[in-house]
Amino acid sequence: MNIDGQAWRTIGLEEGGRSVWVIDQTQLPHRFTTRSISSADEAAEAIATMVVRGAPLIGVTGAYGLMLALQADPSDACLGAAFDQLNATRPTAVNLRWALERVRAKVAPLPLEQRAEAAQAEAGAIADEDVAMCEAIGDHGLAIFQELAAARPTERQGQPFNVLTHCNAGWLATVDWGTALAPIYKAHRAGLNIHVWVDETRPRNQGASLTAYELGREGVPHTVIVDNAGGHLMQHGQVDAVIVGTDRTTRTGDVCNKIGTYLKALAAHDNGVPFYVALPASTIDWSIADGVAGIPIEARSALEVTHLQGRAPDGAITTVQLTPDGSPGFNPAFDVTPARLVTALITERGVAPATEEGLKALYAEPLAAQ
Repeated sequence: MNIDGQAWRTIGLEEGGRSVWVIDQTQLPHRFTTRSISSADEAAEAIATMVVRGAPLIGVTGAYGLMLALQADPSDACLGAAFDQLNATRPTAVNLRWALERVRAKVAPLPLEQRAEAAQAEAGAIADEDVAMCEAIGDHGLAIFQELAAARPTERQGQPFNVLTHCNAGWLATVDWGTALAPIYKAHRAGLNIHVWVDETRPRNQGASLTAYELGREGVPHTVIVDNAGGHLMQHGQVDAVIVGTDRTTRTGDVCNKIGTYLKALAAHDNGVPFYVALPASTIDWSIADGVAGIPIEARSALEVTHLQGRAPDGAITTVQLTPDGSPGFNPAFDVTPARLVTALITERGVAPATEEGLKALYAEPLAAQ
């Protein structure tokens, strides 16, 4: 995607594959910088501190983290320790374990001297496949947006097609294109008059900081709103569709996404606004049927609730306290939206109802393999 006219991915190899560069997302939107990762420890730290974030990108970063571990020590002991270390960094997103297991399965049967090179190839393949899947999600979502826009009443033809999104599910959350934002980018490039309502997404403000940054660089019209404004906009007919990503999707169509997504789904359901979830195959957890009972919800530091990072008038990036001294905070990072509130799932293989039957129809081969 575009940063000041230059095409970027979010992650790539450097130094002949002895290290990996990533965009440091903790510095956005005020500074665009990259960071080098040269060990599994550094990869784990980057994931845990959200230097990289977004389920697909976390998975790719984990895969490259295993590669770096095996470059230092290709033994079974190192492979197992690095797998466990990386897998523990973010418990909710299933893509991380999926990518780690894929690399481990590829290298485990090989002689020690071949493991690092094989891990590099597999991590690169996962990254390239993520780009292709996200672009395909964009194509399928574009068709939905075009159909919805064309079906609007005559008096609304020509007016902006308003989409509301939550958190950041754009190219910064993946390797390129994104999941929920991919159809928006495709629609904008296809000439659809599209406008995006961007939830700020407290407490880390991934919408205000990252989604707004992405959309602005791509030239997509957008407006940042407080998290609680979405229902009001829906009541007044100012939202044509909601689209979000997901960090884990059950086989029955429940979706786990950034905290606050469930409330958007409830508001959309109450106001008859279609609610779509965009996801690649790597986000589906076929082992879980009930998302509320079965998906582990990461609880992050209360400091993310009680404090806020921003840019001071002098340009310095600073952190300020919002709450009174002594007031505790609680910070569940995700919530689960039941399948009954999801209009459809938009995947790289097509669009499916949020049901076990719908997902099985698209993913019969991976399901049979398990």
